[in-house]
Amino acid sequence: MDIGMIGLGRMGANMAERLLRGGHRVVAHDRNPAAVQQVVEKGAVSADSLPALIEQLPPPRAIWLMVPSGNPVDQTIQALTPHLTPDDVVVDGGNSNYKDTLRRAEMLKGRGIHFVDVGTSGGIWGLAEGYSLMVGGNPEAVARLKPIFQTLAPAPDKGWGHVGPSGAGHFVKMIHNGIEYGLMEAYAEGFALLKRKSDLKLDLHQIAELWRYGSVIRSWLLDLIAKALGENPDLGGIKPYVEDSGEGRWTVAEAIDLDVSTPVITLSLLRRLRSREEESFADRLLAMMRYQFGGHRLKKEE
Repeated sequence: MDIGMIGLGRMGANMAERLLRGGHRVVAHDRNPAAVQQVVEKGAVSADSLPALIEQLPPPRAIWLMVPSGNPVDQTIQALTPHLTPDDVVVDGGNSNYKDTLRRAEMLKGRGIHFVDVGTSGGIWGLAEGYSLMVGGNPEAVARLKPIFQTLAPAPDKGWGHVGPSGAGHFVKMIHNGIEYGLMEAYAEGFALLKRKSDLKLDLHQIAELWRYGSVIRSWLLDLIAKALGENPDLGGIKPYVEDSGEGRWTVAEAIDLDVSTPVITLSLLRRLRSREEESFADRLLAMMRYQFGGHRLKKEE
């Protein structure tokens, strides 16, 4: 099957390569010519502009976007739309807000163009392991793209599914990422406790490895923890600064809108935000309050 790929960051490039390995024809475009060249070397066809990409795809076309969420998606769709024809399919495989997806789907529907949202999980490991694909959109468009999903997924019948109408794919991926926040925070806190118990001289890499087999907390995240601790036991040189893609924030906001209690996910998000405060005014104020009401010792900066 022919497919256009727009956006060849690391994940987009890996997805293009997996499609090429699966026998699909990929027409690739990115603002960075070097990124295009890398996938051309894997067998993709180069397109130096969006019109050139459209011209090299037989209608009805399938065009997969892997660009940053927000304005870049809107700008790409706006630039594509004049060149598309009815029954073409535009796929957003990035981490877009599902509310934006609903708006975009409705706008393209008016032009006879299908919009499919694919929440994509797998990160940099997707090329080798396959991607988990949470697909939203109308059944006709999703069915047409089935060979693409079967190639990108870990197996043709595993790791992908049509979860609902437009917006459903990105909504499910948003909740997926919220759960991910909670799991990561629990692992981080547990290993921090293990490390703090210095008198037992615990080997954190050994513990991570033994938990990987038979334990009820075994997971791919634990596999990654074990790998990281094996390479760098003290995590030296790593700054304790944790980014977020925005999906955790959207999950918490949605929980508030739906009156659903999500304390673990919410606190996990707040912990990420706290990690970015190199000099926490809140902690300074807490220390000062303890001193003011209880005379507790203040530690002064040197």
